Amino acid sequence: MGIDIAQLRQWVGRTEQVSDLITAVPVQALAATLDLDNGPSLLDKPLRPCWHWLYFLPLHRQSLIGADGHPMRGGFLPPVPLPRRMWAGSQLSFEAPLRVGQAVSRTSRIGDVRLKEGRTGPLVFVQVHHEIRTGEQVCIRETHGIVYRGMPASDEVPAAGMPASNDVHWSRNITPDDVLLFRYSALTFNGHRIHYDRRYVTGVEGYPGLVVHGPLIATLLLDLLARAMPATQVKGFAFKAMKPIFDTAPFQVRGRFDGDHTVHLWAVTPDGDTAMEATAHIA
Repeated sequence: MGIDIAQLRQWVGRTEQVSDLITAVPVQALAATLDLDNGPSLLDKPLRPCWHWLYFLPLHRQSLIGADGHPMRGGFLPPVPLPRRMWAGSQLSFEAPLRVGQAVSRTSRIGDVRLKEGRTGPLVFVQVHHEIRTGEQVCIRETHGIVYRGMPASDEVPAAGMPASNDVHWSRNITPDDVLLFRYSALTFNGHRIHYDRRYVTGVEGYPGLVVHGPLIATLLLDLLARAMPATQVKGFAFKAMKPIFDTAPFQVRGRFDGDHTVHLWAVTPDGDTAMEATAHIA
């Protein structure tokens, strides 16, 4: 498949602005999904880091949804002609708290579009910069990486994983059943079929099971940190997806306090490989 990267790079610099209101129900619903107390006291606290993903949802009309459940390409994001799309990672800085009841705005800009040749074919990386504000106050700055790739060949051998570290201070087992994945998809209005449509994900995209959302894994890593060090304030967070996790078996989230305001967090596949690695900077 030919990819006209010059045409796709015309999207660099494109901007989009949306507004929203930090309402209570999504916060309480995500707390319930993560098996946390979702009582009234939750609403008096600042929004947890990365829970802003509950807002600024992609409210595209049903007629504008593509075969994979994502919006058809060629709007704000470039029309990359590769069928598989994944959240590759993010870098975030938390500069001011968000609270229930606040009116917020998000300005997004396409920062870069790059073509690379991977082990099994072309990869297109799209970088998106977000700024979330309340009035003139910037609360969150986020750089979001998206990767597009082709479908696997029938005889393709999966890439070898990186064995996960066992130098751990805290860990927690997660059972990614299809109810958990459905609830998170619903909360983030994420129509991507790889997370809830078993016939599609196995028959069309060739995965062995439902794919656990990258941002859900990142949220579970931060939840592990909050359970272990509840008084900490996260000032920065960066994560990178290394290997997909499926709903076919439980996985682990792990963490280690490295000192100097740094926490190392990582998710581990059922076969012991690193699925996601992350760093949190805490106050």
